[in-house]
Amino acid sequence: MPIKLPQCRLVYRQYFPFWDELTDEQRELLCANTGEYRFRKGANIHGTENVCTGAILVIKGCLRAYLLSENGREITLYRFKQGEVCMLSASCVLKSITFDVMIDAEEDSEVYIVSGDVMGKVAEKNLYVANYALDNAVKRFSDVVWVMQQIMFFSLDKRIAVFLWDETVKTGSLTVRLTHEQIAKYISSAREAVTRMLRYFSSEGILELSRGDIRITDKEKLKKLIF
Repeated sequence: MPIKLPQCRLVYRQYFPFWDELTDEQRELLCANTGEYRFRKGANIHGTENVCTGAILVIKGCLRAYLLSENGREITLYRFKQGEVCMLSASCVLKSITFDVMIDAEEDSEVYIVSGDVMGKVAEKNLYVANYALDNAVKRFSDVVWVMQQIMFFSLDKRIAVFLWDETVKTGSLTVRLTHEQIAKYISSAREAVTRMLRYFSSEGILELSRGDIRITDKEKLKKLIF
């Protein structure tokens, strides 16, 4: 659904650091080629059809970017929430992207999607936009490398401990409101293995388990598993 120009200008001025460096023509071009979309939890937003979806700005909700193997195994790369932008879905802007990234709505979400072709044309003429796209991608690749390091070099107990620790830091709460299946997806493991390890953590007094919730009861013990 197209968005009104004043609304677009207001949102993009808030979230795009390059906005003040654009010409009026470039601003109008981006807004005229921006769509507002709402996705239900679990809906696919960007897939494997080699389509340049465009730059995705999260207005509300949470999205998940992941790799999907031929046998259906998922490797979660990162999640992005309100105010965050994904450029890996805009391969026509970052032409060096040669792998397929899947993006799903992790919860009911509202997003703005800027046409990848238009974003690419503006980036070709505006160095600030090109630098922003590159910087955004570099930051995300750093997240990807961190994920791969965990999968390759960390034991399962440490991967789960790191994930739980990061969640408490992000949310500021000692309660992680995720299912075992969701955690398994995020750390690229089997649900059964995650459940067994969480039960072990519970028996050690590190956390308490309830339906859909994990409450950290001893942060020092959890920390010792990580550092």
